[in-house]
Amino acid sequence: MSEIFEVDPAQLREAVPAISAAGEALARGHLIVFPTETVYGIAADPAIPGATAPVFEAKQRPARLTLPVLVTSSEVAWSFGERTQPAAAAAARFWPGPLTLVLRRTERSRPWDLGDERDTIGIRVPDQPIAQALLQPFGALATTSANRSGEPPLMDREALLAAFGDRVAVYLVLAHGAPHPGGTPSTVVAGTEDDLRILRPGPISEQDLRSALGGSGHRPTG
Repeated sequence: MSEIFEVDPAQLREAVPAISAAGEALARGHLIVFPTETVYGIAADPAIPGATAPVFEAKQRPARLTLPVLVTSSEVAWSFGERTQPAAAAAARFWPGPLTLVLRRTERSRPWDLGDERDTIGIRVPDQPIAQALLQPFGALATTSANRSGEPPLMDREALLAAFGDRVAVYLVLAHGAPHPGGTPSTVVAGTEDDLRILRPGPISEQDLRSALGGSGHRPTG
């Protein structure tokens, strides 16, 4: 049976038991659901062999849609994805925040089963205290929006439970009155080359990227 906890990012100390329960579930190879500043995410520990397969099953997500990962900081990000100058400039401006950078995998992330794509990895640093606290012991979690593949993100407790039920071991849902996710998934940007290319529009626009990179000589392309 799933465990369900209400959490408030403004009351992080009170959320410690919930975060600990979620961490224990992840360490056992189970799934959790938790809030970020963009949407609720469903997550697994990619370092555990086989742990990401239930994410695809729960979401009915095809393997060609590779799972992104959340990490604690840009320094951690470069250990999992190869740093390029434009990607670093974008990260310096928009991390933590709603920007996912698609980078070439490093040797550290190459063994992870995130889907069919084996050469690149999508990485984001979330700007949300609950998400950051969850990430600390792991460094990275394979995390994608909590919804059936192709459907809108789910934004409340009842919808999340109806969609995933006992497939998810621990649910961290926001308490009444706590700031809820914005509802728009992150902007996804390819950062493997000497420029940036928007793969999925989101809260960060092309103009935002142009502004951030204006002094570097690089320009994003659509």
